[in-house]
Amino acid sequence: MEKNWFENYPIGVRNTIDTEAFGSVAAIIEHSCRQYADRNAFSNMGATLTYAGIDKESTAFAAYLQQTLGMRKGERIAIMMPNCLQYATALFGALRAGLIVVNINPLYTARELEHQLNDAEVKTLIVMENFAATLEKIYDSVPVETVITTQLGDMLSPIKRALTNFVVKRVKKMVPNWSLPGATDFPSALAAGHRQTFEPVDITRDDLAFLQYTGGTTGPAKGAMLSHGNVVANVLQCQEWFKPEMSSEGELIITALPMYHIFALTVNTLVYFSVGGHNVLITNPRDMPGFVKTLSQYPFSAITGVNTLYNGLLNTEGFSDLDFSTLKFSMSGGMATQQPVAERWAEVTGKPIIEGYGLSETAPVATCNALNVKSFNHSIGMPMPSTDIDIRDDDGNAQPIGEPGELCVRGPQVMQGYWRKDEVNAEAFTEDGFFRTGDIARQDDHGLFYIVDRKKDMILVSGFNVYPNEIEDVVAGHPDILEAAAVGVPDEKSGEAVKLFVVKKNPGLTAETVREYCRENLTAYKVPKHYEFIEEVPKSNVGKILRKELR
Repeated sequence: MEKNWFENYPIGVRNTIDTEAFGSVAAIIEHSCRQYADRNAFSNMGATLTYAGIDKESTAFAAYLQQTLGMRKGERIAIMMPNCLQYATALFGALRAGLIVVNINPLYTARELEHQLNDAEVKTLIVMENFAATLEKIYDSVPVETVITTQLGDMLSPIKRALTNFVVKRVKKMVPNWSLPGATDFPSALAAGHRQTFEPVDITRDDLAFLQYTGGTTGPAKGAMLSHGNVVANVLQCQEWFKPEMSSEGELIITALPMYHIFALTVNTLVYFSVGGHNVLITNPRDMPGFVKTLSQYPFSAITGVNTLYNGLLNTEGFSDLDFSTLKFSMSGGMATQQPVAERWAEVTGKPIIEGYGLSETAPVATCNALNVKSFNHSIGMPMPSTDIDIRDDDGNAQPIGEPGELCVRGPQVMQGYWRKDEVNAEAFTEDGFFRTGDIARQDDHGLFYIVDRKKDMILVSGFNVYPNEIEDVVAGHPDILEAAAVGVPDEKSGEAVKLFVVKKNPGLTAETVREYCRENLTAYKVPKHYEFIEEVPKSNVGKILRKELR
């Protein structure tokens, strides 16, 4: 179904752009380092790296990866850190060295970490010390040859570095004991890199930049293969979309969403860096009073978040007293924004929340609302430049305006496929090259799209994807459980929460016992919040769990 999106685009935004203006993500990084050398690039915990500074440090890290570790183009390197200056340095260094970056949620359990490291065949892992104990548990069963550890304060000033690392480890006791023989610390790696010479790598648009892992409705997480061309395209698409609201003098964006998540990775880290913007990194956004204190120190022009983050800020003392005169827009994605939160946010800040839509598989932005909308409208906006969106029924036929169907995306930002998953890839794409998102959407007469429901059984907890099969597979390992089924239920705080239905094998089994087992084997946001014991899990005649009945 052909559509002319141009007439519905925000003023000044083209419907097609040159998505090949840069040959790689590394080329964007190097261009911005030269173009904006004197500007501030990243700030965290009172320390700041300029564009010249991140150029110097990431070049040194790239040299270390090449010269000391002998890493070559196409090898996989994993980063397991929260938002900090080390993350930006390691990310840019790895991309400039032509490596494939595998982002890892630092809150992963040992089981989840083991799967991802093995699946991606990761050779080198950079990990924050706070999470090194998790790696130790599975270290002998993964292909990792080199571990680089870092402490939270490693890129702060010398005095603040020593104080921060002491407090984190000795006072707050946030670093469990760990032992990884042969591990190198990040400052030593950087120091070695500064003494070495980085050899530029020939990187093409077809080369992979990221294996961005995303859950699946069947089996464990899959790696979405994002090429340099995919990521460059989405950066340029976002540039074009944001241009009407951006100043050439530079913008300041608050980055509280984790940089290992595709939303903040592209929109905050790469897009804003590409236009000379300043990223203020929030390491622990759950510390809302500390978060608000940081906000009070910076005249920010943009912030990205999810419903739970915005709601948390609104309910934190001091937030409503901040100066929002420089704020241009607040962007939301990952989960639906609730009307009461959107209304209160607009009332307090004077700006509406702008919703967009995307996936790891689309690098991520596929649609977005115009940044100058006057009020929250519940829609996910219109397609990004050079992007086709179609709404199709189960037979692949285009749906008329207003009728719901599966949202399908085609564009230069759509992934190359899932890493080593040929059968899954065959089902993920239509014959004419559209990616099947699994989300049910509709389009209105004005060209705006709306998410209606999810075709898949995915559960969205505070913007993070949770897949029932993974939870069920874990719970099935408990000796006192016969079978189990997980579904999503509405939750005022997190949008959705996981509810687990359990059939007992041992009559004495309690909900608390199951909860503790889940906590040991699942990341916190995946742990079921609600538990119900039932006599039998409803199934279809072919044995498929009927989650709709459980809901």
